[in-house]
Amino acid sequence: MEIIISKNSAEASALAAEIFKRQMEEKPNSVLGLATGGTVVELYNELAKMCAEKRISFKKATSFNLDEYIGLPVGDKNSYRTFMNETFFSKVDIDINKTFVPDGNAENPRAYCMQYENKIRFHGGIDLQLLGIGADGHIGFNEPSSSLASRTRIKTLTQQTREDNARFFGGDINQVPLHAITMGVGTIMDARTVVLLAFGANKADAVAQMVEGSITAEVPASVLQMHPNAKIFLDEASASKLKRRDYYDFVYANKIPE
Repeated sequence: MEIIISKNSAEASALAAEIFKRQMEEKPNSVLGLATGGTVVELYNELAKMCAEKRISFKKATSFNLDEYIGLPVGDKNSYRTFMNETFFSKVDIDINKTFVPDGNAENPRAYCMQYENKIRFHGGIDLQLLGIGADGHIGFNEPSSSLASRTRIKTLTQQTREDNARFFGGDINQVPLHAITMGVGTIMDARTVVLLAFGANKADAVAQMVEGSITAEVPASVLQMHPNAKIFLDEASASKLKRRDYYDFVYANKIPE
């Protein structure tokens, strides 16, 4: 893991955007793994700005989203397809026909999960995977106790996750779907590069366990300790419980240019 700690989320998101820029310069037809949620909005805004200024292009890119709720009506404002269309895809030059988000209304969800996994493989695997982290250490919708070798599948969401996401559903947890389709932990680990963003004091415990704790299914994000190229972008608040903070800062300040 490479730990990059910034003053705030805006600075961290700008640094993460440079990783995307370099990826697209080196491989214009990259396969991107994308995420949803409030944490990634500043990054998507920065990438949209860079695209408008012709500093980055997604014309040849293909994207696969991490997850989607099961059972929301097509076009529902809380679906992740709607989120991606409004927050990112409509603001950059990506071909919408090459953007894939799990279908939460698939007739046979279990068979669909296998098809989604196979489609990722057909496109050569994910070059750069974007992640957030839940307060309980989940990535995607891989809740605590998820197999660290899991592939794209259906997951039942925990009470904590549904409570955390209720704010998007008018504060009513009963409106938050109970199930979702998610890329598995094993699928995420296959990505050649991982970029994870975590901001705010409410993520500090999860970040500390991910970076400095044991590798365990109870904290699915901890498996990223085993990833050969995982870059973790934090703000001061989310990094506040790291015991080796000074070392991470020293390493980043003295990094040999890639």
